[in-house]
Amino acid sequence: MALDTAIAKADPLPPGDDEPRRPSLKRFGGSRLGGLILALNLLSLLILFVGALALNEWRRGLIEARQETLIAQAELLANVLADKEYTVGEPNPQFNVEKAPLLLRDNFIPAGQRARLFDLDGLLVADSYAVTEIIPGQALPPARPAGTPPIQVEPGLASRNEAAVERARSALAAEVEAALDGEAQAGLRRSESGDRVVSVSIPVRHVQQVLGVLTLEAGDVDETLAAQRRALMPFALVALFVNLLGSLLMHLFVARPVMRLSAAADEVRLQRARAISLPDLEGRRDEIGDLARSLETMTETLSDRMDAIERFAADVSHEIKNPLTSIRSALETLPLVRTEAQREKLTALLQQDVRRLDRLITDISNASRLDAELARDRPRTIDLTTLLTEIVGVYEAGRKPGEPRIAFEPPAGDHILVLGRDGPLGQVFRNLIDNARSFSPPGGLVRATLLLDATDPDRPAHVRIDDDGPGIPPENLETVFQRFYTSRPKGTAFGANSGLGLSIARQIVEAHGGAIRAENRTDEQGAVVGARFEVALPPAGLGRRG
Repeated sequence: MALDTAIAKADPLPPGDDEPRRPSLKRFGGSRLGGLILALNLLSLLILFVGALALNEWRRGLIEARQETLIAQAELLANVLADKEYTVGEPNPQFNVEKAPLLLRDNFIPAGQRARLFDLDGLLVADSYAVTEIIPGQALPPARPAGTPPIQVEPGLASRNEAAVERARSALAAEVEAALDGEAQAGLRRSESGDRVVSVSIPVRHVQQVLGVLTLEAGDVDETLAAQRRALMPFALVALFVNLLGSLLMHLFVARPVMRLSAAADEVRLQRARAISLPDLEGRRDEIGDLARSLETMTETLSDRMDAIERFAADVSHEIKNPLTSIRSALETLPLVRTEAQREKLTALLQQDVRRLDRLITDISNASRLDAELARDRPRTIDLTTLLTEIVGVYEAGRKPGEPRIAFEPPAGDHILVLGRDGPLGQVFRNLIDNARSFSPPGGLVRATLLLDATDPDRPAHVRIDDDGPGIPPENLETVFQRFYTSRPKGTAFGANSGLGLSIARQIVEAHGGAIRAENRTDEQGAVVGARFEVALPPAGLGRRG
């Protein structure tokens, strides 16, 4: 039957792909994409972490190296300042307030450094900024045109600046006081200008007596930290690039495919297509590929079911029209009948067509409810030996004279167990037995055999139904399973078979993961001696009953 809309078919799935996939142990939490996302995020964090650690160590090393340099310079100057040339007074020497500042002036003090000398009372004796031509501070801004409004000074700025200067002086005083106790001091603090400085304070000793403290400051800490931040930028940029790359990969490999699947699902919903087919996504070996293959399989299954429903509706319409046409013709002819014999003949024909129509409607109703019944009933372990024994016993108990006998041959010792639904499976065996009885001669024998077939490891549980009828034409060994196919033996009442029994049996068997086939039995000379229907089912296990 031609479809109104085209169905794009993808390449068939490899064997076993129609089964649910179990998460691989190689995946993070069963997810390839989850592992990729986690790895990218951890990588970006690792880059920042390593960069921060590396730069922190570098910063600490620079500051410690700066402190060691200042300590070496301060100790050198302190040794010179302890000389008698720069001290006065015996036996309690003090700094020579005239010569000591000259030492700070005559010795080279690098730019960005400041040297200060304090006496034993912590009072400032000399300051390199005061005895040199170096003037600290910043360049003045360019002059503004006349008439420009004055710059508004933030309220409270002056008081805050004074407080900052006072805190800086207190920190310096504490450092000097600690150095006067005889221990060299080194650390980071704020200067009066608000800049961070590396500061060392060395006690100046004359023999063992402390004369005062020499403090050296290096004000290039901010420049060092700025260089550190500039060095951190490459790490930050690399981390940003990794995050952007991860976002791009998420968009390309997750967001866009999901959007495409959503659009394809909308196409199916709007009936512009009957199945989802995205071969490029189905070839992926991650969750998106699993989702695409599952959606394709689902929509193809729904499409096949819709096609089957359409074909079933067309077949039903055709089959029902035949008895209805016969009934209408008989009713139209009935008023024209003159003799009672002809009237009885037409009445018998009407009754036969009504029975045929009733049988058709009953079988059609059973077939239409089959999918719903299979979906509602949960599979459970079924003992085929017990099931077939009960079915055959019912037939034998209700057998009338002249009807074929039913014989059951169970397996030797073992009870064969399958996973399924006893109601539908019982219907399969009843349909096959009814079919065999209808083709068997009066007083004949229908044999039901249950066995294990070691040559079929996937479906070892085999049930065979044999009859002694005329057999099946070779060209119809597959056709007999089609809906409404009937090939009535002579003597069978017309309309007694709807042609749905074998079709229903195949539908139930395939729903249980099994297979059903038909073949002819032959004797040693090759002559057909009957038909055989064989059902193969996967086992739930083998158990021996005591």
